[in-house]
Amino acid sequence: MRLNAYLARAGVASRRGAEELIRAGRVRVNGEPGSLTTFVEAGDRVELDGAELTPEPLAYVLLHKPAGVVTTAHDPQGRSTVVGLVGHPQRVVPVGRLDADTTGALLLTNDGALAHALAHPRYEVDKVYEADVEGEPPDDALRCLTEGVELEDGLTAPARVRRLGPSRVELVLHEGRKHQVKRMLEAVGHPVRRLHRPRYAGLDLEGLAPGEWRELTPDEVAALRR
Repeated sequence: MRLNAYLARAGVASRRGAEELIRAGRVRVNGEPGSLTTFVEAGDRVELDGAELTPEPLAYVLLHKPAGVVTTAHDPQGRSTVVGLVGHPQRVVPVGRLDADTTGALLLTNDGALAHALAHPRYEVDKVYEADVEGEPPDDALRCLTEGVELEDGLTAPARVRRLGPSRVELVLHEGRKHQVKRMLEAVGHPVRRLHRPRYAGLDLEGLAPGEWRELTPDEVAALRR
């Protein structure tokens, strides 16, 4: 893996912070100064300021994110964060984002390769949302969502849509644009009043109250990798 990713796995800094450590000449690999292009192989010795580093064990956490918590590790405004809420002994970070007022399933991990794959649209990872909206969307509005909606950053990929009630709809997306569900529903004339994600990448929130989290099982991790 790249040296910056190795440092992040060792829990000393984020990838960006790790790059700063490397540029400052504080990191050595097998006794030689590390660079941003250095790859770390099995058996390599990595040191920061002369102290040997070892990667932390991989960790995978599912959180039932409550409203009012921001999807980040640190918030300049002092708001509660998902990383602080989980308080995991490993340095886990969220995969993708949920808005502060959006609730539901959020995965956190220190497995950068898996996080990158899950966030990439090409792998078509299901993100299931339940939205309470203003008004009662007609069939034509739902059909627009299934065909793709033109937003300021381009046409969205088709979504799977199901009506759950007069003013409640379920959307299944593979994309992850900023505020995408809210923008899509506003574009068809039915702004979101409440948004919840009950399932992500096949993981659901059974047994988890808002604010609670659990470790993934080995079978769940294997399924994500597949």
